Amino acid sequence: MKMKLLGTAILSSAMAFGAAGMVQADDFPTKPVTMVIGWGAGGSTDIQGRVLADILSEELGQPVNVVNQPGAGGGVALARLANSRDEGYTFVFGTSMTITFGPLSTEATYELDDFRYVAGVTLGQSAIVTGENRPFGDSWEDLVEYARENPGMSYATQTALDRMIIEYIAQQEGLDLRIVPTSGGAGMAPLILSGDVDFAYSGGTHSGYAETGEMPVLLSLAEDRLVAFPDAPTLPEAGYDINAAEIRVAMVPQNTPDAHVERLAEALEAATQDPRFIEITEERILMPVSYIAEDEVTQTLRDQVEGYKALIEELGGLPGEE
Repeated sequence: MKMKLLGTAILSSAMAFGAAGMVQADDFPTKPVTMVIGWGAGGSTDIQGRVLADILSEELGQPVNVVNQPGAGGGVALARLANSRDEGYTFVFGTSMTITFGPLSTEATYELDDFRYVAGVTLGQSAIVTGENRPFGDSWEDLVEYARENPGMSYATQTALDRMIIEYIAQQEGLDLRIVPTSGGAGMAPLILSGDVDFAYSGGTHSGYAETGEMPVLLSLAEDRLVAFPDAPTLPEAGYDINAAEIRVAMVPQNTPDAHVERLAEALEAATQDPRFIEITEERILMPVSYIAEDEVTQTLRDQVEGYKALIEELGGLPGEE
């Protein structure tokens, strides 16, 4: 009889513990959450992320603290997240390019399957741009024709991905270009505006010149034409079979409990409908708000990785490799 009572007590305790665990998962979060941004303060990702964090704080009922961990094009933040056991209490908000192309271009301690992609909230608006009053005008077709006749035109690069894209285009079009490395939009803009380089990659800096016209867009690197520059063709429209579209996405370690991921996803979806997030995204940094669920984001990123691998093989390696 004593053994039966003891067994019943143990079973009851186990059931109570399990129920408590379920309540804890359902109540996520029960403490402050940290949003890590892999870029410095003041950039468009940081500006957008801080507004997003304020809204998520309201949706989740806990503070969402923003921490900047710049380095390696967002790679430092992801390397730290890959080793996190924080079960969703720490997540990275950043661009998909860091996870799709970063590990292919540099040695990285993380890979695509190390994370879950809770949701995408914004479609990137990167582009190839030029300046005003250039001899080739402000159309991509005219630039290509001019570049064929004038070898040595200068192109300002910011990332390994845009460097690979322009090398592929140069190979396809028979162009001889001079590549000028720059450190972000702050380094690129003065070179374009002064005329010291002919054309350049822009991750979003060009949006600040949409009204003045000082930085015309030649090509959209997004999946669709850019919101603020609808006349510029996309890469496929210009004849290049490349999907370089970026998604701004929230990422957590692969081992994060489903209930925590689902709760974060619900909060992110609500944020994409909040006027404050829409205003900062669509009116200030001129990027379209778009909620993309985990399964779709994950498949999109996997497809991009395979596409980039094929492009690297076609080029015979990454630009700059011996």
